[in-house]
Amino acid sequence: MIAVVFLLALLAAAIVAAASGGQAVPVAEILALTGVFLVFFGAGVYVAAVLGLLGILIGLTFSDRPWWAFAGQTLWGPSSNFVLVAVPLFLLMGEILLRAGLSDRLYRALNAWLGRLPGGLLHTNIVSCAVFSAISGSSVATAATMGSVALPYFNSSAYSQRMVLGSLAAGGALGNLIPPGITFIIYGLITETSVGALYVAALLPSLLVTGLFIAVILVHGLTHPLDRPAPLPLAMRLRALLDLVPTLLLMLLVLGSIYAGYATPTEAAALGVVGAALFAAVEGKLSFRLLNASAEATARNTALLGLIIFGAYLLNYLLTAINVPQALAQFIGHLPLPPWAIMAAILALYLALGTFMEGFSMIITTVPVVFPVVTALGYDPIWFGVMVTMLVEIAQISPPDGTVMYVLQGMRPRPGPITDVFVGVTPFLAAYLLAVALLMIWPGIALWLPRLMG
Repeated sequence: MIAVVFLLALLAAAIVAAASGGQAVPVAEILALTGVFLVFFGAGVYVAAVLGLLGILIGLTFSDRPWWAFAGQTLWGPSSNFVLVAVPLFLLMGEILLRAGLSDRLYRALNAWLGRLPGGLLHTNIVSCAVFSAISGSSVATAATMGSVALPYFNSSAYSQRMVLGSLAAGGALGNLIPPGITFIIYGLITETSVGALYVAALLPSLLVTGLFIAVILVHGLTHPLDRPAPLPLAMRLRALLDLVPTLLLMLLVLGSIYAGYATPTEAAALGVVGAALFAAVEGKLSFRLLNASAEATARNTALLGLIIFGAYLLNYLLTAINVPQALAQFIGHLPLPPWAIMAAILALYLALGTFMEGFSMIITTVPVVFPVVTALGYDPIWFGVMVTMLVEIAQISPPDGTVMYVLQGMRPRPGPITDVFVGVTPFLAAYLLAVALLMIWPGIALWLPRLMG
């Protein structure tokens, strides 16, 4: 579907260019490429391979310059970019924390304080995911880590399995929105926007979305009351706070160094890896086996993301070379609609794409085309970065292709249909859409802190 979107965009741009300059439109070639890639996607070809092949074929069809003359230089740029090094470092930090058992301590500590609220452990799901997101940077990593910790607590419990899975999916979807989200790094790399400013801008929207999720659980807890556990003595709850110390110190180390200006996101990620290893050593869990398993998992995920980035960069280079983003920006910029209506249409497009496209691929492949339009309309790049990240997170929990939902479906202890996750995440999805609407109406929610600190 990525190929189809881009080829149809190419067709639209070609028609616009022909209408303005009188050039011939290669409609047959574009439709032929569309058909070829429909077959590729139908056959289940990997996204990275499809993106790269699409770039090569577009180059051969529409460009006079042979693609092999610039492919090496184009791919070397993202592969050697210092900012992008933060991605595997954040992934490695999360893997070490998971294997050292620190995430389990985080969950138990929060449960000691939140377990008696209406909704009980569901609140712990959301808040623990939010806290872990602040040191993970990845939605899938957050959902997988906290899902593995939380799901055993609900065995043989009276909680609705749909709400359990839905709350964990929604909490996992905070992984990229709460700094240091990986999506902000990719967006900043593509658009040359300050990653630090994006992290600052995401703070209030993160609190807004987390608060809306908690409100959903409160409503559910009040309408579907369960027996509350016996209250824990205050001394026991205070002792439980000690289990939060490693996580809070890591948050201070990573985010504090970024916000204070002492470290770049990449340097902060490296500090986070060192901090996670030190805490694992304190717990007596640090070993060669732990580091090897963490490194292997990080290498697999990094290779997957890297191949997608390489294919997307080659495609984006060629689309820019043949003037597709510029033509689309000019076309949309001259539509007889107010800027807010055009922006609403762009956001609606992202929501539609999220129902069948993986979120990371969506931002890599669409932002280079959409970004010139957004800036031409006068919207702030930092605000748009937060909006795009939120829409990517919505894509992670949007049926039928939400990655986070399938991660949790594969982890659930009780067998059941995937529709349980779809139904359970629906109220949280509605809350997330409400947050997007609020940011569209009041962009200051995202821009107030960056302007204050700037």
